[in-house]
Amino acid sequence: MNIPTIQPELAFRACEEDASIQLLDVRTPAEFEQLHARGARTLPLDRLDDVAVRGVMGTAGEKPVYVICKSGARAAKAAEAFIKAGCKNVSSIAGGTEGWQRSGLPVVKGVRRAISLERQVRIGAGALVVLGVLLGVLVHPALLGLSAFVGAGLVFAGITDWCGMGLLLAKMPWNR
Repeated sequence: MNIPTIQPELAFRACEEDASIQLLDVRTPAEFEQLHARGARTLPLDRLDDVAVRGVMGTAGEKPVYVICKSGARAAKAAEAFIKAGCKNVSSIAGGTEGWQRSGLPVVKGVRRAISLERQVRIGAGALVVLGVLLGVLVHPALLGLSAFVGAGLVFAGITDWCGMGLLLAKMPWNR
């Protein structure tokens, strides 16, 4: 599906001119708390169900809905959910929060430092690969299968843009 995008500067100007335009950040609450575009409200992708989508659409009316994440992938998935639900005026912010910040637009920085979901996945996957290799060498060669499983999962995530480990980590208490 071709998801419409909008440049951060244009989205910012539109939101400044019309406070009823919704700017939704679909990252985890911990990521949102660490840094977010000024004026954005949090609606994590893992909590974006039919009820949440209809609630946003009901309050937005015909006004645009802009979705933003770290770099754009999660925002595109959220925009797709809005489009499937019948929202005619939804766009993903090009470049995400990183693009917003690079453009010099105002952000809100929190005091809590959080590890991004992407880094958490890399740490978890790397730890599981190392564990699998160690167990395979020290305990039984069949345990090398753990490393192969994680590697296959990473390839699958890269091809499909769906990461089960990321979805699982997003539900962890430290990401709430």
